[in-house]
Amino acid sequence: MTEVTKRILVTGGTGLVGRAIEKVVADGEGRPDEEWIFVSSRDADLTSSSETKALFERHKPTHVIHLAAMVGGLFKNIRSNLDFWRTNIHINDNVLHSAHETGVQKVVSCLSTCIFPDKTTYPIDETMIHNGPPHSSNFGYSYAKRMIDVQNRGYSEQHGRRFTAVIPTNVFGPHDNFNIEDGHVLPGLIHKVYLAKLSGSALTVWGTGKPRRQFIYSLDLARLFLWVLREYDEVEPIILSVGEEDEVSIREAAEAIAEAMEFSGELVFDTTKSDGQFKKTASNAKLRRYLPGFQFTPFRK
Repeated sequence: MTEVTKRILVTGGTGLVGRAIEKVVADGEGRPDEEWIFVSSRDADLTSSSETKALFERHKPTHVIHLAAMVGGLFKNIRSNLDFWRTNIHINDNVLHSAHETGVQKVVSCLSTCIFPDKTTYPIDETMIHNGPPHSSNFGYSYAKRMIDVQNRGYSEQHGRRFTAVIPTNVFGPHDNFNIEDGHVLPGLIHKVYLAKLSGSALTVWGTGKPRRQFIYSLDLARLFLWVLREYDEVEPIILSVGEEDEVSIREAAEAIAEAMEFSGELVFDTTKSDGQFKKTASNAKLRRYLPGFQFTPFRK
């Protein structure tokens, strides 16, 4: 019998990325010396320092994948920037400090490409996170996420902790949030195509359809998370993304979804709705230096 030497706590374990990691681990990517613990907001309120500390003392993790966050689509962010800032600052500080206090060996937190400066050159890379203000539509969420990088550096310099972060591009896959108002673009479009087919109406896409995004399939991201947890030793974050050549416009994404769902109706673009950031093209050159042969699932597949 292999002795369990790693107890890996995954916060936000029932969300899109948490479920993907759980599936990849269950499908044979887990190792005999690892015990995986997936927790959700039902297990502890991570905005409470006492509940977070109790969670860590209960499970005694050696490693943490920190996914828990207050998240939402463009329009929810625009309405609630202060809430996004306060909630995420509390969650992140409580998780990182409890990890430090209980002697966790390594924490991998999850950032997002929307944290990068709005006015920047492309492609963006890991060195550019703090080079200017983020897009005004989600400044609360973006600044709160950037502070994880600041905190990781602090725990490394003052306490020698191996706390790091990954920066995925737009994630999609099973167990996504299909809420049209508050979810992200792909699950929202899938829901809209479903409704358009039911009612025999046109598919209305918010915005011009011109913004461009790099979409990463959640199971690909999950496999990369396991690699980061086990092999990646830098404190500096790493972008986890498909290549720049795999960027697709929102129009192309809508057309791909319509085709996959056999929707033959009309596509209408509601240009009264905001496009958000036009593009946030990210370089995966650092990832490719480490993993030149990693195969991403093609978007249309």
